[in-house]
Amino acid sequence: MLHGLLFADEYLNTLQSQDIFSLEYASGLDISKDGKTVVFVRNFMDIQTDRKLSNIWSIDTKSKAMRPITTGDHSDYSPLLSPDENKIAYISTRTGRPQIYITWLDSGQTAKITNLTSSPSNLSWSPDGNNLVFSMFVEKPQSNPVSLPGKPKGAKWSDPAIYIDDVYYRFDGGGYTTKGSTEIFTIPTLGGTPRQLTNDEFDNSGPYSWSIDAKTIFFSANRHENRDFAPLNSDVYALSVEDLSIKQLTTRDGPDNNPVVSPNGKLIAFTGFDDKRLNYDNAQLFVMEADGSDIRQVSEAFDRSIDGLAWDDDSKNIYIQYDDKGKSVLALQSLRRGTKRTILSESLGGQSYGRPYTGAEFAVSASGQVAFTLSDPLRPADVALINKKKTIQLTRLNDDFLGHKALAKIEEIWFKSSADERDIQGWIAYPPGFDNSKKYPLVLEIHGGPVTAYGPHFSMEVQLFAAAGNVVLYTNPRGSSSYGKEFANTIDKNYPSQDYYDLMSGVDAVIEKGFIDTDQLYVTGGSGGGVLTAWTIGHTDRFAAAVVAKPVINWYSFVLTADFYPFFYQYWFDKKPWEDLKTYMEYSPISYVGNVKTPTMLLTGEADFRTPISETEQYYQALKIQGVDSAMVRIPGASHGIYRKPSNLMAKVEYILWWFNQYAPKTKEALNND
Repeated sequence: MLHGLLFADEYLNTLQSQDIFSLEYASGLDISKDGKTVVFVRNFMDIQTDRKLSNIWSIDTKSKAMRPITTGDHSDYSPLLSPDENKIAYISTRTGRPQIYITWLDSGQTAKITNLTSSPSNLSWSPDGNNLVFSMFVEKPQSNPVSLPGKPKGAKWSDPAIYIDDVYYRFDGGGYTTKGSTEIFTIPTLGGTPRQLTNDEFDNSGPYSWSIDAKTIFFSANRHENRDFAPLNSDVYALSVEDLSIKQLTTRDGPDNNPVVSPNGKLIAFTGFDDKRLNYDNAQLFVMEADGSDIRQVSEAFDRSIDGLAWDDDSKNIYIQYDDKGKSVLALQSLRRGTKRTILSESLGGQSYGRPYTGAEFAVSASGQVAFTLSDPLRPADVALINKKKTIQLTRLNDDFLGHKALAKIEEIWFKSSADERDIQGWIAYPPGFDNSKKYPLVLEIHGGPVTAYGPHFSMEVQLFAAAGNVVLYTNPRGSSSYGKEFANTIDKNYPSQDYYDLMSGVDAVIEKGFIDTDQLYVTGGSGGGVLTAWTIGHTDRFAAAVVAKPVINWYSFVLTADFYPFFYQYWFDKKPWEDLKTYMEYSPISYVGNVKTPTMLLTGEADFRTPISETEQYYQALKIQGVDSAMVRIPGASHGIYRKPSNLMAKVEYILWWFNQYAPKTKEALNND
């Protein structure tokens, strides 16, 4: 325990970091045409191998009876019901390498239909059920321009030098790249030899949508010659399955993504926006004829970004999903009237169940039922259903575990920013057994992104901080998504800045409630949250300790070492680093390290190519030069997504709590022991 605020019996009933391995969550939904069956991915953690694994399950939406379609200690994912709904296609690692499988639902018989050399993704059934389309990386031949002469037969020399001339040569989570591209393939659903439909230098990744005659595949890709330095400029294309010709359907400067063919085959819906090289923009809903003509926006004057879409069965409406104030909303957008009707949100869900829709996945049946993932601060994602405007929860994957744990109560909070009186939203997590007559430590948790948002979701990290006896505050300062374009773009070419005052105003608002020990204020955050944590301690010494996770410390060096650098210098700054050193350094936390007095620990994955560990090392060494109590924690093999291995989340939480505990005021008993 962090500060000994919990008694022994309470300790036994609170979450511990090893409980991460007991969590499950639902994802990857599909639903039958009649709405009677939902298939989903049931994700779980394997404590023996420290991996996230998954199997595919089905659930009867009337009886709520569940049964497994696959089992085993491997990963089964991306389930898709066949058009006749007698089979299910999915990807599985059961033989060690991801391959495509089909299971017949009446008999349970399973066939592995591929022996691929790379991982498949973006499965899609042809309308006749005879073929599957998928994407796969195809390695292209590569030879070094230099071959060393004079090597004697049998001599053991060093591995040859590696020659690199690509703009993108390494990716976070994937490591250094090999020459090649993502191409489109089809394969008969009874097995056979995959047929490669594209073969060029472009990444023709999915998702894919078929024409109803199964002769054309629609997809989005960036097939422009300047694609490396125009990373968002994707368009919608039509690929002929017969002659392999490719027709470009959109020409906007900006992203056109997620094409979906209407059930009647006449229209294509997609999302996109005109790229103004801003920090953020809203993806809007567009519709065009199947030949690419008559493109029109149907989500007019809508100040939120559309994340998902699906047609209704009559091809007259489109289900759209978007985030609003940290919560997910599902609405039905009419093509004819250009209006939308909300069918699922916190308020609507609250009438029937009381849990906000925060899962970000949904699937629609031909008969109008909507399956979706349902989450709240006390539970990870479950499966639920909307049937005739009634919300029904179908699974309770964690009740057997979390139902017996004392969890943090989560409360929404709104407050005014001291910067400009702007309204800012946040959430407070109260430790189990909270008593407002006592004083508690406060942990400020800052989200990354920077354009993303917290919401009333389940967070194991927040719950563990609270279980250790802390009040936890997590907020959506300016720059966060789900509050509109203007709010997100207040940090455009201006990050960090007034968002710091938003965060401090949140801390002040919680302190005003009267139960916070102001000698025990702590701050932490990862990625963009790491940037703001380092910025915070460079501008105030009110915090007793800080943990800066996977940060950017120096924008100049970051742009020149991060994996996605063509995006960062164009969208987060106006000029190249050497053209505007002053601005790059003005917004760099390293420029304010001379002000830091707060004991600070840094924590980053050693294989992080998004915010490279060299950023962490710069700040660590600067803090040491400055004489600040500091430490560095390196997570071996971890990329920017540290949580890919459950034990890495354990390590992160345990190190943060340990560091904060080192700088907690000692009790009289502890002082006597010293």
